Amino acid sequence: MPRITHEEAYDGVHEKAERLGLTGLVDEVRSIVTGFTLLVEEQVDANGAAALRKMIDSRFAETEGWTKQVTGSADWTKRKTINGTTLCVQVEVQVSARSDSLNRDVIHLRDALERGVLDIGIVVVSSNRLGSFLTDRVPKLSDALRTVKEARAEHLPFLVIAIEHDGPGPRLPKQKKR
Repeated sequence: MPRITHEEAYDGVHEKAERLGLTGLVDEVRSIVTGFTLLVEEQVDANGAAALRKMIDSRFAETEGWTKQVTGSADWTKRKTINGTTLCVQVEVQVSARSDSLNRDVIHLRDALERGVLDIGIVVVSSNRLGSFLTDRVPKLSDALRTVKEARAEHLPFLVIAIEHDGPGPRLPKQKKR
């Protein structure tokens, strides 16, 4: 199973999750992004990142309550109602697009947090090591940490999660170019 190699917590995100009763949803995200087999060919740019993205998306789709969002919003959203109050966690999965897409995703989460429609924002990226084996220009942990800072979002309840593959294996297929 993939493992989480790093979590960067901003603005008391763990304390907020605990206080609002969202720790279970944060744990569920961790389980979703680690609960499958991920083997890759350990050569630079050898693996198709879109294949990894499909694996993670299918895990969210299989887990009750997560909804896929349309363009212009976070990738996955789950709401939880406690004593009549609806709370929200949103996840951006950035393992397959170009690293500049990460900027847009962090800004979407930042804006939703500032508007009060979101309680916790989570960004999932590849570790720096895994990212080197994926398609060129895929965002990695170092990109995500820099982007949160550049977007001036360190003062908001963000969690950046970096995942690492299980080990060496067959190459993940690349998408065919048009």
